[in-house]
Amino acid sequence: MVFLCRLNPVTSTLRLLSEAVLLRNKNMKTLYKTLIALTLIAQTADAFAEAWSLDSCVSHAVTRNISVLQQELRIKEGEQGITEAKDRFLPSLEASASQNFNFGRGLTAQNTYADRNTSQFGWNAGMSLPLFQGLAEYRNLKVSRLVLKQYIYETEATKDNIALNVISQYLQVLYCKEVAQSARSQAELSAFEVERQKALIEAGKVAEASLYDMEAVAAQDRLQVVTADNDTKTALVNLASLLQLPSAEGFDIKPLQQGEPSIPTPDYVYAEAMRCNNSILGARQAVNVATERISYAKSGYIPTLRFNAGLGSSYYRLGGFDNDSFKAQMKHNFATYLGFSLSIPIFDGFNTRNSVRRAKLQQTSAKLDLDQKQYDLYKNIQLAYYQATGARERYLTSQETLEKTKLSFDSTRERFNLGRATQADYEQAKNNLFRTEITRIQAHYEYLIRHRILLFYANARK
Repeated sequence: MVFLCRLNPVTSTLRLLSEAVLLRNKNMKTLYKTLIALTLIAQTADAFAEAWSLDSCVSHAVTRNISVLQQELRIKEGEQGITEAKDRFLPSLEASASQNFNFGRGLTAQNTYADRNTSQFGWNAGMSLPLFQGLAEYRNLKVSRLVLKQYIYETEATKDNIALNVISQYLQVLYCKEVAQSARSQAELSAFEVERQKALIEAGKVAEASLYDMEAVAAQDRLQVVTADNDTKTALVNLASLLQLPSAEGFDIKPLQQGEPSIPTPDYVYAEAMRCNNSILGARQAVNVATERISYAKSGYIPTLRFNAGLGSSYYRLGGFDNDSFKAQMKHNFATYLGFSLSIPIFDGFNTRNSVRRAKLQQTSAKLDLDQKQYDLYKNIQLAYYQATGARERYLTSQETLEKTKLSFDSTRERFNLGRATQADYEQAKNNLFRTEITRIQAHYEYLIRHRILLFYANARK
């Protein structure tokens, strides 16, 4: 008991120290987590300090998107392929050493067998230099360079597709914002009419039942505002996702400052796309790669020539006899050699022939893929052109219709205020105005999207 009592103060002290250490570690972890959170908040705040423009969205997306980063890894693989192809021109150098022990009967110098122990040590170093590899290594290097160029075009094509998606989603956000603004204007008109009806009821000029109808209409208009605002937030979240942003909280974009752009002709857009569209350029480069691989495969028909050189020495010890020293034997047995080796392919089981055939099939497949991409591109350009012209006509017509509808609504509203039009007439005129405004907005942004697509095909991201 005395021993235990003496240990109690020590145990208490150790317990206090352990709790202090745990508390300190816990506080440090909490501090680290707080600092990380503050850093993320600061970065997000800097990113959302001001509204994003279309150019800033596109430039941010093409540098942060995961698909682009994966394609850039392929470029690094292509660069590594070129390095490996160049290294194949270098000679190979190797060295070896061996030590052997024999116990029991062995062959003597007199070509008889006797019981004796022997040991032997040897070393050698050799070099092999390819002088002519049937142009295989040269063509392999050429293929590697063409493949790298293909990867670069494909990476740029991936960036183009991402940029096009960002442009479409950017315009979708602007469209949702204009729809929300139009819905908000309708809600303000309804709220104003509710207050006016209340004033007329207090003055005893209209029945109270008319107020209920107007309040129901105002509630429906507020619901449209909520729906439109939610659509805007959803569009912003989708755009933030394309930009690989950590959150869409506080994220917003700037409106586009442009008039009514002209629509280029399909033939002009297609001609420009054939010159600068990265998807087409990548497909053409794939054909070049496949063509060069045919030449690489044919290298198997050509003889190869190598230069070989080496040196070495050995030491032999026979038990029971006097043997020269290690140094002396190494000097006496030292030898060098030089030589050339020529390899002429005669029959390789049709491996080279099959490789050539496979390469030709890949070339045909690459050409068909290029033709398909060119056909799809022209079809998409024509479709975008006719959709753009149709949207422009709808936009111009809807603008004129909107002006007339506004005049009709103003007239109906004035007659309604004077008691010469019913509430149903007023609501119908207001709904016609809202529908015409939405039609104009839809036609406008479809026009802008199709026009942007045509410019994108013609000039990519330039």
